[in-house]
Amino acid sequence: MQPVKRVAIALLCTSTPLLAAPLFAAEDLFITQAEINQLTAAGKTQEAFDFAFEAGDELFEHNFIAAQGGGANVGNGQRFTLVPRADLTTEGAWATHFPARSTGPNAQSCATCHNLPFGDGAGDVSQNNIRDPEMTGDISKFINRQPPHIFGIGALQLLAEEMTTELQQQRDAALAKAQETGADVPISLVSKGVSFGTLIAQPDGFVITSAIDGIDSDLVLKPLEWKGLTGSVRAFVRDAGHNELGMQAVEITGPGQDGDGDGVADELSVGDITALTIYQAAQPRPVTRVELARLGLIEALSARETTQIARGAQVFASTGCNVCHIPQMTLENSVYSEPSQNALYRDALFPAKTDPVALGLSPALAITFDLTSDLPDNVIERQDGSVLRLGDFQTDDQGRGIVALFSDLKRHDMGPALAEAVAEKGIAANQFITQELWGVGSTPPYMHDGRATTLGEAIAWHGGEAAASVNDFRAASVEDKLALIAYLENLVLYKVEED
Repeated sequence: MQPVKRVAIALLCTSTPLLAAPLFAAEDLFITQAEINQLTAAGKTQEAFDFAFEAGDELFEHNFIAAQGGGANVGNGQRFTLVPRADLTTEGAWATHFPARSTGPNAQSCATCHNLPFGDGAGDVSQNNIRDPEMTGDISKFINRQPPHIFGIGALQLLAEEMTTELQQQRDAALAKAQETGADVPISLVSKGVSFGTLIAQPDGFVITSAIDGIDSDLVLKPLEWKGLTGSVRAFVRDAGHNELGMQAVEITGPGQDGDGDGVADELSVGDITALTIYQAAQPRPVTRVELARLGLIEALSARETTQIARGAQVFASTGCNVCHIPQMTLENSVYSEPSQNALYRDALFPAKTDPVALGLSPALAITFDLTSDLPDNVIERQDGSVLRLGDFQTDDQGRGIVALFSDLKRHDMGPALAEAVAEKGIAANQFITQELWGVGSTPPYMHDGRATTLGEAIAWHGGEAAASVNDFRAASVEDKLALIAYLENLVLYKVEED
């Protein structure tokens, strides 16, 4: 069967009564990069951002149908599977798809899995993603991933960009000094207060990286996914479309290519991925119950609750939880750019080995927006006529963006109890990135696979580098334990319902 170009179809199944016309035809949903570039080239920065954000919002919630490329050939006429199917090796079947899949397709929509406590949030265990990273078909080597919320992920990429730049500058300065002095130069790698171990720069330009810690040897920080596998929001979006939805971006297959045997090519355009990236990168920041109560957006907290949360903050520090779950970092530059102005966080070539610029995606025509002033959601008009921009990230007295993420964005040894059967993409089986705790009060269950049904259980599952903190928590008084849990439950997601 020859693949067809993505078709624009707004038909409904006729086996059931037609209750209402669709709100929009399928062709209205998809956009091209050229449409975005027309706006940015004309200097219409705000219009370009608004256009991409709204299109991304529609795409995020859309249930993709077969005619649009939703799903894939997973055997017996089925298009979706909750279990990886490495056993399907016939032409066009799961194990022959390109790029190779580790899971799914398992959903029709992004919003299917990111829906708790509301849209763009996390998923419960019923939405867990089962992966077969090595495509063995051996269920003992499958791994399990719970969908995280996507609030604030644009800030995670910007933090990673700044930290990577700083770490690589430290490495390059050491190399220059080694070449100047003719002697080895050992340095400690530190960015935003986080230590990433040491390296030794040698006069011949070689760098010994065996003692670096929690980051790849190239010093490129990857803040996304449970193992710290992905650096940019765009790469995250593109991969999720391919694996979870069966919607293959032109960026990963190449133009006109049907990589998953469903008879449809060009399922997501470059512009579609840009729109989804902008929408997700511009999600609002998580907040706290204390902040919401102070602003009158929820009922006032009792004096007991306020006191308990404050005490929990002290316990969080005294048990050493804040060593890895750093409460906040700051951004020197809070302007997000898609594509990124940092070459390490944009594609030199797409995964399909095609040139992004040739396909319209150029940093010279990037969409930009400021995380501290431009985020569209949680803009609240108050009764006195004032406007509260709750979604925007706050700033410090130096104008730097405050990112209250509760993470160091670094991989850690979490101990044998959490070690998996395989090393996903080469990351040690017992290593996971420090999961951000912002929003944790709204997103049970917990851990990478949802095994912890309470925050207390999540703490108890920590091992390895976190063992001392867990022991301190176990030794704490009942009052201190309850205070720590209250402090974590104070970290919530909030979104104003859209019209």
